[in-house]
Amino acid sequence: MSEQTDGRTRFLLGDKAVRGVLVRGTDLVNEMRARHGLGLLETLVLGHAYLAAALLSTTLKGDKDRRALRIECSGPIKGLVAEANGAGEVRGYLRQNPIPLEKPLESFDLTPFFGAGFLSVSTHLGGGSQPFTGTIMLEHGNLALDLSQYFQTSEQTPTAIALSIQFDNEGLPVGAGGLLLQAMPGVEPVLMGELEECLAGLPSLGRYFAEGGEPEALLTEQFGVFQPEILTTTPVLFSCPCSKENISARLLTLPEKDLDELRSGPFPVETCCHYCNTTYLFDRQDMEALWLERAGLGDPSTGSG
Repeated sequence: MSEQTDGRTRFLLGDKAVRGVLVRGTDLVNEMRARHGLGLLETLVLGHAYLAAALLSTTLKGDKDRRALRIECSGPIKGLVAEANGAGEVRGYLRQNPIPLEKPLESFDLTPFFGAGFLSVSTHLGGGSQPFTGTIMLEHGNLALDLSQYFQTSEQTPTAIALSIQFDNEGLPVGAGGLLLQAMPGVEPVLMGELEECLAGLPSLGRYFAEGGEPEALLTEQFGVFQPEILTTTPVLFSCPCSKENISARLLTLPEKDLDELRSGPFPVETCCHYCNTTYLFDRQDMEALWLERAGLGDPSTGSG
């Protein structure tokens, strides 16, 4: 783990003409890698999605509000899900792990691994059951570029995104970061042109953080001419609210035939949360209690063993 602290730094540029978020997520990506048992390629793909989710969730007002990004694609990756809430808690998973390789990984260009597909961004507000979702076709096979395209297409908001993970010689992540810049309504085209020039000279965020760089220093070094105004710095961390009770509720939604088969064993019945890879075991008594509850014969307040 790094000695630095992960976090999201919100800031403004150019007299409030542009809003931005800078995420340092080295520990986040390492925790993700360990939880899901990921190799280098898988860490790169899902790590970019975790950093992006952390960036997108920064504008959420409530801690329980969530923003999720999903990719469904024809390439070897098949798809992924990553989401973060207003408190900076991030979780997610790959649909294919490990990602099949026909030959050794030669570069960090992920385009061939995505193929054709769709990118969706969903916003879940508080306890509301119906999220707002926007979807675009994948055009670049690059999450940062495709997310920028999403904001331009779905929200008509000029957006620039950078996502970066630095690995050591053993393939372990030693630095991870993401940057999001969005133009506010009425921004001058000249300002955006000048910002694009600054972005072209942006160092690799993963390498920058791996070498001990600090978010505030990066903003001063790269965007000092735009007088960056730092608003807040808040935590970013891997977190999943799953529990055995939540998994029990999911099991109760299974078709009666499937639940009856699980009730017959073998035991323990092993279940796993996709988002954090935590395993939950249900013994015979647990499954019998679920069956009785499903049949309306049990007392839900007694729970399972």
